[in-house]
Amino acid sequence: MDMDSIKRWLWHLGIGWLVCFPAPTVAQVVELDQGFVRGLSESRVHVYQGIPYAAPPIGHLRWQPPQPLPAWEDTLNADTFSAGCVQDVVGSRPPWTEEFMHQGGVSEDCLYLNVWTQAEYSEQPKPVLVYIHGGAFQEGSGSVAVYDGSRLAQKGLVVVTINYRLGILGFFAHPDLSADSPHQASGNYGLLDQVAALQWVKKNIAAFGGDPENVTVAGQSAGAMSVFLLAASPLAKGLFQRVIAQSGPGGLASFGLSDLRSVAIPLSDAEEAGREYVANHNLLSVQEMRMMTTNELSSLPSVRFFPVIDGVLVTGDVSAIYDRGLQHQVPMMTGFNADEGSAFPGYGRTTLEEYQKSAHERYEDEGDLFLSLYPADSDMAAGIAQKSSLRDLAAVALERLAAVHARSSGEDVYLYYFERAIPWPERPEFGAFHTAEVPYFFGTLDHLDRPLTEVDKLISDTMSDYWVNFATSGSPNGADIPLWPSFREGEVQFLKFGSKVEPITLTENSKSKFFNEYLSRSQ
Repeated sequence: MDMDSIKRWLWHLGIGWLVCFPAPTVAQVVELDQGFVRGLSESRVHVYQGIPYAAPPIGHLRWQPPQPLPAWEDTLNADTFSAGCVQDVVGSRPPWTEEFMHQGGVSEDCLYLNVWTQAEYSEQPKPVLVYIHGGAFQEGSGSVAVYDGSRLAQKGLVVVTINYRLGILGFFAHPDLSADSPHQASGNYGLLDQVAALQWVKKNIAAFGGDPENVTVAGQSAGAMSVFLLAASPLAKGLFQRVIAQSGPGGLASFGLSDLRSVAIPLSDAEEAGREYVANHNLLSVQEMRMMTTNELSSLPSVRFFPVIDGVLVTGDVSAIYDRGLQHQVPMMTGFNADEGSAFPGYGRTTLEEYQKSAHERYEDEGDLFLSLYPADSDMAAGIAQKSSLRDLAAVALERLAAVHARSSGEDVYLYYFERAIPWPERPEFGAFHTAEVPYFFGTLDHLDRPLTEVDKLISDTMSDYWVNFATSGSPNGADIPLWPSFREGEVQFLKFGSKVEPITLTENSKSKFFNEYLSRSQ
């Protein structure tokens, strides 16, 4: 009986995990700046879970920049994921099943990271991928199941996932907090956590076999917005050599995020929002909020807080920073998914009358032209046309961002379009939803209870090869995979991940012209 047959037989007995998931053993002890840590070893990979990278931001450190971590004496057992940063834990929210969501406890003591590295020793330092999770700056963690870095580590990367402060604890700005700051600014505590994690990587990743001078910072959704901000921040200078932004600005044009102005708001606006929040919830002062327990603070009505232009980490209008070439001069890989909006009401669900009315409201005098480019004669056709137009809008917005970075930095930019729907017979309407690409490039499809095919496995393996190649050299290309052309104005191509992997021209010229003119008018 071959091994595959043995595995199938054991699965029928309910003990297949004995073969597929061998018990982890103790990994080697490594020495960090703060002390020694011991992790786990499984599947030819050393895993270190729950390593602190900054002092716990509790007590008087609430709404303060991350502080240096004190040293410890005993060897730290890094064999369990830490609590996530404070957030509402909802378990699942279709299309995001539990494998895409933070599970487990939360705490203000949450500034921890996780490391995966090949167990096999190599004298050659390995490239490093630091992954910043998404979640609208309100939820998520570095321990989400689909962020398991084992497969990427097996392919030669040192993978780091991080927690950072979220919501009101991560992005609350207020005049009183600004007055207490030596920089006269507040908010962006979650982004400052990300910088602290990257500084930790710079100092310590060599202990795990990683190359501190060959770091790629990657992120999806809010993580991608973070990537764009970090690439424009003087505080992150020298901490990474290339960036990957998945479903970030441009790619989320259907949500109003069509350019870099969308990713951070002026400090004065954020402070005013903070002032109104205190007043509207009958709070006496920020000092009173600082004295609240975590549970008391979490019980306050939820309001979304976002990154701010604080003059320190985000020094000004982000679009202007990129236009003037003041961002870090690094290669970029960025893209979006075919059905970014499928989790939201109204996506592809409209009537012909609503579709036509919306076209005239959004595009005003150009409404008739839009309807000639995306015609519909029935409710079903209107839903299809709506989705097609949103994809083209996202593609053109992303092309514009790519053009700015390529032109002002002189570095290569690689664009992708992900349209492979994770097999889900019960919910086909979600398609290639927001975040669907993540388990493909991480190689974690086997964490999902879905009827996967050999095509899915091939796409995942190919996609992870591109990510590994890019993190290694700044080019995703390599042997035995289709050529991924870099961005060229006038002949823009995306690498499509669908039923097969191939470079394509995504938007017809007439439609590209329409959306370029629309976006120019909107800015």
